[in-house]
Amino acid sequence: MTRISALLLVAVMLSALYLVKTQYESRRLYTELDRAKAQAQRLETEYDRLDVERGAQATPLRVEKLAREQLHMRTISPAITQYASPDTAMVGEATASAKGQP
Repeated sequence: MTRISALLLVAVMLSALYLVKTQYESRRLYTELDRAKAQAQRLETEYDRLDVERGAQATPLRVEKLAREQLHMRTISPAITQYASPDTAMVGEATASAKGQP
């Protein structure tokens, strides 16, 4: 009888240790999941902020202002428009091919 009792005691102790280990692992995984959810929320918030910022950067007025100031571009008008005739285009292509340019 004592042998069976000792065997059962060892079995109970092993199952208790396994239960403690399983609960510890479960808590660790839950904490890791909670951290991952918090990080996902932070990343989503930052993505939304950056998306709004990108939208603000690409407004037509801002693009036009940068084109005028940094690229020194100006709006088109009939006074500054140059028209190319088909003959002029052919001469330009012939000159470029003679120089070895595509």
